[in-house]
Amino acid sequence: MRVTPQPSPRRRCRYAFVLAFALASALAMRGADAAETLTVVLDQAQIMPLPDRVGTIIIGNPLIADVALQAGGTMVVTGKGYGSTNLIVLDRAGTTVMTKTIQVVGPRDAVVVYRGIDRESYSCTPTCERRITLGDAPPYFDATLGQAGARTSQATGVAAGPGR
Repeated sequence: MRVTPQPSPRRRCRYAFVLAFALASALAMRGADAAETLTVVLDQAQIMPLPDRVGTIIIGNPLIADVALQAGGTMVVTGKGYGSTNLIVLDRAGTTVMTKTIQVVGPRDAVVVYRGIDRESYSCTPTCERRITLGDAPPYFDATLGQAGARTSQATGVAAGPGR
């Protein structure tokens, strides 16, 4: 019969401490990463405060997200395309004062219908209506965009009609 020596209580306590420290470090790093990521829904905007004395704002890929500066040290971040990009804010001396990852995700209220390889998107809150989304089939995308454009033209034409 073979006897395996058991670790002493002091050694078990040391293992528990090291394990607890490693777990706490991993959770803290995950929390820091979450704080450094801004999630924006495609075609929607998020308001984000800027630090003082901003000199330059850099967006890694403006096809994914774009920013617009507002008065009072506020920035509006708009989701333009699916994916992830970065935001770097520099002060007037060129020192980095903020870095963030911007994650653009799809809308949560969308229903996607596939007709063979063609894709159509609908917004279903509470009834389903056509919604154009990146990745939709070109005929569906163009037809829906054309209808929305025609409706907008009609609305602005009526509002600016004769005698107004």
